[in-house]
Amino acid sequence: VQLQAFGGGLVQAGGSLRLSCTASGRTLSTIDMGWFRGLPGKERVYVVGIRGTDGITYYTESAKGRFIISRDITKNTMYLQMNNLKPEDTAVYYCGARRSLQPGYEYWGHGTQVTVSS
Repeated sequence: VQLQAFGGGLVQAGGSLRLSCTASGRTLSTIDMGWFRGLPGKERVYVVGIRGTDGITYYTESAKGRFIISRDITKNTMYLQMNNLKPEDTAVYYCGARRSLQPGYEYWGHGTQVTVSS
């Protein structure tokens, strides 16, 4: 599985960004996908995910109410709509994927920088 992420950038606090991640090699219905974020030199942390088989979504507390994960199976693409961004959302965002029922994420896209200015 290859993942390509797009959509990072610089935005003011309170603004919005949409990230996208296109997968190749497997269809989205066969892989769980998620967004992680991390700062340089620090471990990336899970933010939000979507289950492959049925599209069930999972949000961490940091994402609830502000971020929306979605997917378009016809385009084999996952999206992350980020609203009301805060400076603490500044990070490199990574999309990840794993085959359904696998314990850990196996595939990673390159990171895309999101910077939120105050």
